[in-house]
Amino acid sequence: MRLLALGLLVAATSALAGESFFAPLNVKSLHDQELAREQKGEAPRFAVPHRESVSALHDKSWREENGELTWTHRVLAPNSVSLNFGFTKFHLPESAELTVRASDFTHVIRPFTAADNNAAGELWTPVVMSDDVTIELKIAARELAQLELELGVVGQGFRTFAQRTQKAGSCNIDVACSEGAGWEAEINSVAVISRGGSTFCTGFMVNNTAEDRTPFFMTADHCGINAGNAASLVTYWNYQRSTCRGSRDATRSQFNTGSQFLAGSRRSDFTLVRLNQAPAPEWNVTYAGWDRSDVDAAMAVAIHHPSTDEKSISFEYDPTTVTSYLQAAVPGDGTHIRVADWDKGTTEPGSSGSPLFNQDHRVIGQLHGGYASCTSRTADWYGRIHTSWEGDGRVGTRLKDHLDSQNRGAMTTDTLR
Repeated sequence: MRLLALGLLVAATSALAGESFFAPLNVKSLHDQELAREQKGEAPRFAVPHRESVSALHDKSWREENGELTWTHRVLAPNSVSLNFGFTKFHLPESAELTVRASDFTHVIRPFTAADNNAAGELWTPVVMSDDVTIELKIAARELAQLELELGVVGQGFRTFAQRTQKAGSCNIDVACSEGAGWEAEINSVAVISRGGSTFCTGFMVNNTAEDRTPFFMTADHCGINAGNAASLVTYWNYQRSTCRGSRDATRSQFNTGSQFLAGSRRSDFTLVRLNQAPAPEWNVTYAGWDRSDVDAAMAVAIHHPSTDEKSISFEYDPTTVTSYLQAAVPGDGTHIRVADWDKGTTEPGSSGSPLFNQDHRVIGQLHGGYASCTSRTADWYGRIHTSWEGDGRVGTRLKDHLDSQNRGAMTTDTLR
């Protein structure tokens, strides 16, 4: 053994990796809890978060070869659907590469590098579809003093992407079906999201009057993203079937991690963040246009991820109305858009935060909640862009400071491709 900088003991030969172990979850109890959360209008969970405190620098399971150090940590949670990880301290020097993979190599996340460093000093990973995951860090020994890496949260999945049983109701319409024709640009603006390694919703990239591709992203306030946890946001792009009602071949490899909270309001149930990085150009992610006018839509289209399933599209061919949340009287307090019932498709838990488009392909609101399902043709309510524009009348509660920072006064924008 020899002593390196920061007092870290590094073995000259391979050492056994450190391990974290989590007992199997009581899935029935968790599903009962989820029913209660749904009734209270809370964002659904796909995983149970466990607090951890695993510091790479204070771990002795390192090995050294030719001036390169390697640290590994294994996480086991038998019978879990997935695992995901929150590094609550994160800063990688230029030589470092962090990989997160199923221990049997069946699922590997792209390497994280210094390019993923951010102001929050955190990193939250997408899910790994395994109950046995290995975390591995490689770094030049000369840069060890610059490293910050601490595993602070492990999300133990009990439901999530790529389960092989059908989760969403059978009336949902894949965006790859013929009904999605003509809406491709808007479809590409929508993502399924996770927050804190445990809850999921839907959200969308949103255009601004400068049309400069600033990575603004919107979802619902009740999805729980705030200034304290915005770093834990993970957005999954193009999570959708390639063919109508075909095999479940949606990809999870196109993702962004981390964001900064900008604004939000419970009144119209919106949250606006700025992603740490823009989606990669090759993913063809678009920025949804919007309409903030005080005009009812002649018809409406919802694009969403029901029950964290692949992306779906729903249609309402009748005009929308303006009401209070969960009320039918017009105009009520004027904060929400009421969709009386869906003519095609529906929404479900997990669809929260998804955009509602009018006949001109512009977002007019994001899903707050309602009663719609495949077995109940009942109403849904969306927080209005019109209301969110001014929010609660102060910075940090309104859209206009960000989506029209130059005060151009535009009432609409179109989807930016």
